[in-house]
Amino acid sequence: MDLEYLKKKRILLVDDEQELLEMVISILKEEGFWQIAAARTVREALELSDSFRPELAVLDVMLPDGDGFSLMEQLKRGGEYPVLFLTARGEDEDKFRGFGLGADDYVVKPFLPKELIFRITAILRRSYQGENHLVRLRDCEIDFDRAEVVRDGKQIALTAKEYEILGALYRNAGRIVTIDSLCEAAWGENPFGYENSLMAHIRRIREKIEADPSHPQSLITVKGLGYKLITEGYYSHKQK
Repeated sequence: MDLEYLKKKRILLVDDEQELLEMVISILKEEGFWQIAAARTVREALELSDSFRPELAVLDVMLPDGDGFSLMEQLKRGGEYPVLFLTARGEDEDKFRGFGLGADDYVVKPFLPKELIFRITAILRRSYQGENHLVRLRDCEIDFDRAEVVRDGKQIALTAKEYEILGALYRNAGRIVTIDSLCEAAWGENPFGYENSLMAHIRRIREKIEADPSHPQSLITVKGLGYKLITEGYYSHKQK
């Protein structure tokens, strides 16, 4: 599964230590996770979950107005999603209780940043491996898991190069991607001399994703710099 897609998952952090919250947020953002909400109490977490709709919760066990175990049970009433406990409570009975209630993992403080990222990524892969995600553009949807464009009810296959180019644009959606970067994404470490080939691929991609390829609305040329993909969001559904 596309790691960039997993990094778009909404993560709820709950811990009463402000410094730890800030540190974990920094660790996550450095790895590319950006949809993060933080709470310091059970009450804040429950209020946040209604509007934020988390897809992963990272919970402390000891909280000022309750505990992480009961919080997990309350959060799961609003919808099933994975939970990781991140806590100083390392006793076996606490771990057994957490896993017994349905936690997906249990990490004891202090922890290594790389270990936390590894465990979060592993949980997301396990939990959402059956999902197929579609990226909305103005006139179509891109299905990266099936390497195809869905437009006007028709499925249009992407070639390998088109897939790589669109993938690089999507990972930087809304931002300019230089010609050199796109050539490198499609042709590897020695991308020089492929500019004309890139232009030909861009033209064919526009024929697949744009209602009017001559006046593109989603794959925009930024003169002298490169290209930009304008998306209108993404959504996912379970594969059958």
